[in-house]
Amino acid sequence: MSTRDPGNDRPEDDGITVPRSSEGMDPVKQPDEVEDLWHTLIHWNDLPHWLQDNHFIHGSYRRASYSYTRSLQSILHWHNESVNIWTHLVPATLSLPFAAFLYIVLKPRYEKASVADVIAMSCFFGGAAACLGLSAFYHTLSNHSPRVARLWNQLDYAGISVLIAGSFIPSVYYGFWCHPWKQWTYWTMICTLGIACTTTSVLPRFRTPAWRPYRALMFVGMGISAVFPVLDGLWTFGLGDMENQIGLSWLVLQGALYILGAGLYAVSLQPH
Repeated sequence: MSTRDPGNDRPEDDGITVPRSSEGMDPVKQPDEVEDLWHTLIHWNDLPHWLQDNHFIHGSYRRASYSYTRSLQSILHWHNESVNIWTHLVPATLSLPFAAFLYIVLKPRYEKASVADVIAMSCFFGGAAACLGLSAFYHTLSNHSPRVARLWNQLDYAGISVLIAGSFIPSVYYGFWCHPWKQWTYWTMICTLGIACTTTSVLPRFRTPAWRPYRALMFVGMGISAVFPVLDGLWTFGLGDMENQIGLSWLVLQGALYILGAGLYAVSLQPH
């Protein structure tokens, strides 16, 4: 996830001069020596304004590509987005095959498992794959152009909401197995919060620097909302049953990591 808020398209401000035809409409083919520069790395000061995110990172920036092919090819090069790309791309690629592997291994042990059981667990793995995949694509395509970077930045934030909601669904499903009305109440709550978080991350009026701390707080609030079904479950079933039904200790760890991530994001917005 990035704090960058890409601005309007300015294809001429990319560190490489792109000649244009006399009509001023279509770019003229660049000389070979300029074409060969696209994969070279540049300093923060040489970036177009929409790529200037964190001035504490001085170098190893990709040039603005204005090409999906070039941005995708940069996955195989080393630059200051490489760690972000690969730490999201690898688990995103493995999450669904791993889910299929677990299904094959566990199916004989739980012969009475219903389709609803499979769907509940699929929400978690699907949410993880969506979040990690969208983030990997954002970090890969963030140097394409302001318009493309802005789109994938919005999808990156939306993916976080999908991950939190996806991890929430199976916990509520198994925690309130015999209380369908409570299941739907908490599912409605988390989906509403997810829509609110996504809205503040996508709509232009909320994508200003002044709203950044509030966006972080909304994601923290979405994570903390898990407290309500947990307290309800503890009151209704007790600690032992909640540990057996939903793995409460693991759920608490998951929530703590979500809050830690949002906290680190909020801290990164503060002036140094």
